[in-house]
Amino acid sequence: MGISVSDVVPFTQARANLSELADQVKAGAEKIITKNGESYVALIDADRLDYYHRLENERIHLLLIEDARRGLADIEAGRTHGADAAIAQLQQRRAAAATPKITRTPRKRG
Repeated sequence: MGISVSDVVPFTQARANLSELADQVKAGAEKIITKNGESYVALIDADRLDYYHRLENERIHLLLIEDARRGLADIEAGRTHGADAAIAQLQQRRAAAATPKITRTPRKRG
């Protein structure tokens, strides 16, 4: 469902016509409320918002499952390190990055 020009409503108009806008949204429309000419908030049906939240949660769960699958594949392939060794390696990298490097600037002869 796309947003049309009639679905973009200035804040002052939305304030004056909130009941009418709410009825339109309940009937399936989505409204973009603008303030000072820029997108400010969206007005959507509460059931649709709940649906969007459920979709986002499902997406997060699918990403977590995919991460677990890749982790298990790494274990099976032997691409793992012990936690202590990994932490030590990270600490070494941080220490090396924090150590200032001294460079010499060549002097001009003249």
